[in-house]
Amino acid sequence: MKRRYTHTDTQVDEWTSLDMNPDCNPDVLFELNTIEQGATLPFENNTFDEIHAYEVLEHYGTQGDYKGFFRGMKELWRILKPNGFLFGTCPLWNVMWSWGDPGHCRVITYGTLSYLCHDMYEDLGKTAATDYSRYIDPCWWEVAHMEEKKEIGGLCFVLRKVK
Repeated sequence: MKRRYTHTDTQVDEWTSLDMNPDCNPDVLFELNTIEQGATLPFENNTFDEIHAYEVLEHYGTQGDYKGFFRGMKELWRILKPNGFLFGTCPLWNVMWSWGDPGHCRVITYGTLSYLCHDMYEDLGKTAATDYSRYIDPCWWEVAHMEEKKEIGGLCFVLRKVK
């Protein structure tokens, strides 16, 4: 996670690492699964300009636990500054790593991330989409970029925090 500030007319980027494995020597030792059970990330509101979660989101939660999924995404939203960005990657749904890795708990697709965006709910009743808006409101996101990288079997995305 990156926090940006100015010190004596110089822009400074300060990085904070978070991991559940103490062997990685993270700045913050934290188990993401506890968010879905009601824990909060150990950071103040609006702390970070960016969150980088590469091959992370598929490792916590449970496929089908929509309340936990939205709770986790609201926590990431909470610690981002207004208009902050979440950069992430995860395996494509149809590659062996999606369910082959014993640590993967859920598959993240463009469809999954679309449920975080207010405009997806404008077509309710016209599509087969379920209305989960009460679980994410008012913590809306915008998909700033989404791309399948078939050569690496991954989905790359950038979400922007919006009100």
